Amino acid sequence: MIPPSLRQLLDATQGQRQAEWAGRRVWLAREAWGELAVSLQGAQVLHFAPSGDDGWLWVTPTPQGLPGAIRGGIPLCWPWFADEKFADESPDRSGPMHGTARKADWRLDAVDEHEDGVELHLSPETRLHEQLTPRAVIQANARRLHVELITEHRGETPIKYTGALHTYFSVAHSHRCKVEGLAGARYLDKLKDFAESVQQGEPGIRGATDRIYQSNREVVLDDGQRRLRIAKQGSDSTVVWHPDDELPADTPTEVGHRFVCVEAACTRLDPVWLVPGAQHLLATTISREASQ
Repeated sequence: MIPPSLRQLLDATQGQRQAEWAGRRVWLAREAWGELAVSLQGAQVLHFAPSGDDGWLWVTPTPQGLPGAIRGGIPLCWPWFADEKFADESPDRSGPMHGTARKADWRLDAVDEHEDGVELHLSPETRLHEQLTPRAVIQANARRLHVELITEHRGETPIKYTGALHTYFSVAHSHRCKVEGLAGARYLDKLKDFAESVQQGEPGIRGATDRIYQSNREVVLDDGQRRLRIAKQGSDSTVVWHPDDELPADTPTEVGHRFVCVEAACTRLDPVWLVPGAQHLLATTISREASQ
């Protein structure tokens, strides 16, 4: 679901351009293969729609003003996931929820044509961590959306960190959704003080849900109208989240059940250790499953 104001900007776009939306610079593409919108705050994909299809991502129609983050699309959670500041093993966990990358300004380093689509390379405008450096790669074409978050260790001591590609999927209604591919997986239930359980059958979204599944499998999100296949790399955690009726302040009630988050993540179950000179790739690839 795309906010009407962002829809207007895309409708006025032919080819590629930059514009301003909700006080942020956004990069827009409307071409034969489809549509893409990326916010330069956070290197955040806001909208993707392959040619002939509706948008696959959800964004709130009432985003916070700056310096707040935009809820929706694919926020980059880095260098920690949720409120767990693993990055420097510091007892100080007062940093922002989901880290610093999603609110930072990013620069667009390159735009390349790629597989009948487009490939964007982005990096932060300022240093976000003393030893770790992130960059993002976004590929979009008529068949898929692929997002990479690459972390390079340029310091001198080993570092542990966590992160996520916090994808908000647009759905007909959250209560009609199921996530296929997680049956039998161990999970931590964040709504029950991280109680550990094993998933019996495939999980559906019938109420407030916030679970970290220990799984590297690809999954399918089925909302009864569309089936999206979600593959990933560099991740042994899959987060499934929806707040049900306890919606965040920036999410109007009338659209509160139009999204479900399914996230490729590295969490307390699988934190990443990097030694100096090493890199880690966290990626997600989203494609539509053909109708049977």
